[in-house]
Amino acid sequence: MFAAIDRQNALRRSSLSLSSALEAFLDPLVVVAVLMACANYYDDRMGPHYIILCALAFALTFPGNVAFHETPRRALRKLVTNWVLFVAIMAAFGVVTHYIYYFPQQVLVSWAVATPLVHVTLHVLLRATLPRVISMGQNQRVAVVAGVNDIGIRLARQFADNPYLGTRVVGFFDDRAPERLQTTDVAPMRGRMSELAAFVKQHHVEAIYLALPMATQPRILSLLDELKDTTASIFFVPDIFVTDLIQGRLDDVGGMPVVAVCETPFTGFSGIAKRASDIVLSTLILIMLTPIMLGLAIGVKRSSPGPIIFKQRRYGLDGKEILVYKFRSMTTTDNGAVVKQATKNDQRITPFGAFIRRTSLDELPQFINVLQGRMSIVGPRPHAVAHNETYRKLIKGYMVRHKVKPGITGWAQVNGYRGETETVDKMEKRIEYDLEYLRNWSLSLDLWIIIKTALLVVKDRNAY
Repeated sequence: MFAAIDRQNALRRSSLSLSSALEAFLDPLVVVAVLMACANYYDDRMGPHYIILCALAFALTFPGNVAFHETPRRALRKLVTNWVLFVAIMAAFGVVTHYIYYFPQQVLVSWAVATPLVHVTLHVLLRATLPRVISMGQNQRVAVVAGVNDIGIRLARQFADNPYLGTRVVGFFDDRAPERLQTTDVAPMRGRMSELAAFVKQHHVEAIYLALPMATQPRILSLLDELKDTTASIFFVPDIFVTDLIQGRLDDVGGMPVVAVCETPFTGFSGIAKRASDIVLSTLILIMLTPIMLGLAIGVKRSSPGPIIFKQRRYGLDGKEILVYKFRSMTTTDNGAVVKQATKNDQRITPFGAFIRRTSLDELPQFINVLQGRMSIVGPRPHAVAHNETYRKLIKGYMVRHKVKPGITGWAQVNGYRGETETVDKMEKRIEYDLEYLRNWSLSLDLWIIIKTALLVVKDRNAY
């Protein structure tokens, strides 16, 4: 669902395979079918209002973005978060427009409860049966790989391990002597590069993957000329893609192809959707929590002398300095060239400060930062400027996390890396999760992080 703004999966879904068609249509059709079944069960007449709702539901959920090759845990997470997000949007739309009152309450509740159950059941069944259907042959594309190296072997193994992709690698081609080649049991060696075109024509190969080093450009161009006499699709897998890409994709600049190697996920409509969700959620949260924040302000003021709000310089989007707000929890307000991290039993933390830090209530003023546009609700956590200057010299790729706005909560925090990072290893792990978030961002991932944060904040023991 909401895959129109999930750019990471766009290239994979462009393949017109059986699995990609099911991935695109399954979830939208289930949403519509369950709605119609619920209306029929409660004997509610299928009038124009149902037709409009079905069309709207299909449009919002097409194409589906839960891939069959994903791990069951990841697929379940996406199914649940997608559906929660969909229900929230539809409920808000229905209340604002009064459209929700056209439908019996029991129909809408049954629809909201039954749909994810049907989704999960169908995905489990298809995961068990689809590989057998695809392996019958007519649903698989025959492919070869040029280049017996890490990239080529890794690619062939991906196809072998994920039958949902609908591609069967039947052989490798390479010009090097057999004793110089890496050993692999994924597919047999079929010959030299000069024999590739003839093999493709003779065995009706449909796809050729060129997994050759970019340094061999003359050989690649020569090979492309030879393969123009075939009808096979040709794909180039340059060795640059073995590195860690951040939102890697192919763009077009005046007809010239440009490969994005390190880019923000929030371009175009994705950026609009991210900002809109930040504004809406932050506004609602601030309205609901205003009484609590007033109580916390009184508690901070009475706990020790000093300001209620602590403003600290941190790095934000594009590495620019921003002021981040927090309820003051310490007797001191370090904000200079040297900032000491909070430690367990830190004498600077007031008793009331210990409570608001443990429950993350000290972070609530940062929703104001979100409305200001300095932060997002979800994103890499901002570090003090002094810490940034230290870690950017020690950890490769540290500053890449600043390609997006910092967040109140993040992927690293819900995976256990919250609070003090007393070793470089811990900070490296936190950065690893931050970069993973940049690679895989989607609105559903943001929602999942928000839900996990709410569940973890009470029992977390890493904050003090």
